[in-house]
Amino acid sequence: MSLRTSRLATIALLSVTASWGVAFVWMKDAITQEPFNDFLAVRFTIATLVMLAIRPKTIFKMNRGLLLRGGILGVILGIAYIAQTIGLEQSTAAVTGFFTGLYVVLTPLLAFVLLKLRLNLKVLVGVVLATAGLALISLDGLSWSNGILPLLICALLYALHIVGLGAWSKNLDSYALTVVQMAAVAIVSWFGALPDGFTPPPNANVWGAVVFCALFATAAAFFIQTWAQSIMDASRVAIILTCEVVFAAGFAYAIGQEPVKALTVVGGLVMIGAMLLVEWPTKKSKLERVTLGTDPMTH
Repeated sequence: MSLRTSRLATIALLSVTASWGVAFVWMKDAITQEPFNDFLAVRFTIATLVMLAIRPKTIFKMNRGLLLRGGILGVILGIAYIAQTIGLEQSTAAVTGFFTGLYVVLTPLLAFVLLKLRLNLKVLVGVVLATAGLALISLDGLSWSNGILPLLICALLYALHIVGLGAWSKNLDSYALTVVQMAAVAIVSWFGALPDGFTPPPNANVWGAVVFCALFATAAAFFIQTWAQSIMDASRVAIILTCEVVFAAGFAYAIGQEPVKALTVVGGLVMIGAMLLVEWPTKKSKLERVTLGTDPMTH
């Protein structure tokens, strides 16, 4: 891989993390105007249809095994997105970004429990740091009743999804598997949206958030990350993707959506440190990185 290609991939990945950061901030406003299940249902329906329109022959690669595995992973992912959006509704974009990133720390813990992959010292240190960061943010006024619980559930389900994807995705078409998962997220969201009546996006701002999240934070992000992971080490990709939480907090603070609070910033930086510590590549971790990889569907 040439230096120019490497730089292009890095810039492209940073644009993905920036789009995720913008998505947190824009969604925060949008879900005050439209029920979150309705928002997610439209977002993932559009993303699924766009990806099918780009590669219509993908539907012929969806055999029974792919549909079953993709469906299960998609349901896990759909519940994770709902939990994340509830957390965003109850807390702030910055805090949601910090807590969502905890899946980086939780993934090796679940891999140890479910796949018997070795748990090394830096993961344990990362867990301690992440817990310390969580405590600092909690001291700033966030409680179990206004955001922490659904965000922790979200991070845990994202980690479970990554472990499951690493174990089940071998010998399956990655594009088709992603389309099935996105469709499953849409179905889960529609189940939440329809019982009390579907509410469409009420104005141009909410439609803008839906379309942006569907096209850029989902479909385009998948394209870019899949391409980048084909030419870059998975650990390096994962490190770059931790910038998502920086962008989420930065955009929220920059537009004045939320005040800058010292404990939240310090706690968030400690959590980012935990993520970087866990993701930083070592010789011993290379085999585990190949096994688990990184997940293009957790945002």
